[in-house]
Amino acid sequence: MNRNQAITNRLQNWRRIKNKIAIAMSLLTMAFGLFWLIWILFSTFEKGLGGLSMDVFTEMTPPPNTEGGGLANAIMGSVLLIVWATVIGTPIGILAGVYLAEYGKKGLLANIIRFINDILLSAPSIIIGLFVYMLIVVHMGHFSGWAGIVALALIQLPIIVRTTENMLLLVPNTLREAAYALGTPRWRVILKITLKASLSGIVTGVLLAIARIAGETAPLLFTALSNQFWSTDLTHPIANLPVTIFKFAMSPFIEWQQLAWVGVLLITLFVLFLNILARLLFSRKSK
Repeated sequence: MNRNQAITNRLQNWRRIKNKIAIAMSLLTMAFGLFWLIWILFSTFEKGLGGLSMDVFTEMTPPPNTEGGGLANAIMGSVLLIVWATVIGTPIGILAGVYLAEYGKKGLLANIIRFINDILLSAPSIIIGLFVYMLIVVHMGHFSGWAGIVALALIQLPIIVRTTENMLLLVPNTLREAAYALGTPRWRVILKITLKASLSGIVTGVLLAIARIAGETAPLLFTALSNQFWSTDLTHPIANLPVTIFKFAMSPFIEWQQLAWVGVLLITLFVLFLNILARLLFSRKSK
């Protein structure tokens, strides 16, 4: 009996040691990730806040080696690209998610769509940009805002599809069955019950998709490129923050480098705001 008790005690002590080691490793890993995150945020705020002023939002990008100037045209261009990409990608993504969750389920077509969606979800953004370049830019003969919008919408699409499907699958089947028992058509059940019940989760997915494309540079280099002047014509190259940051950060001019840091700060604040908003919406849905 004493021997069995001793073996049990040794096993319990070993389990406690393994538990403490696992907790310590988890804390160290968390601290390692937080260290780099805080360093990046600190550097961004330190170098970006110094150049932040009203001129950034009211003046155009300046010529090389010139004091003053701002990012007004780049900010407007990014807003146009993100808004139109969301307008195009969101309805398609939600409809595809509804089909997968409510109609396709485990069918062959649904499985094919999920497989393609997973490929798009993990595909490098530069590959998508090159694809849109060959599909649109080459045939048009020049870069354009619409090509950039298509590239960003393709990046958004798989995120919205996956989020919509997952949120709809979380809705209890008892709600659907109760509505069917009352003679409600399937399309009305989806529209009035399942989509309504998962609305906050779907909106969260859309916000995360917007945050995903806010700082994308590679696909825009192949599609929308950039523009030194104010332009809202989406049939031609249009200024945008990611490409402007890339161009200014790689330049030898101090003024351009400062504006690049301001642009990085603006995108960082925008992405942080969207992520915080998405977290709040999701936590409210969980409650």
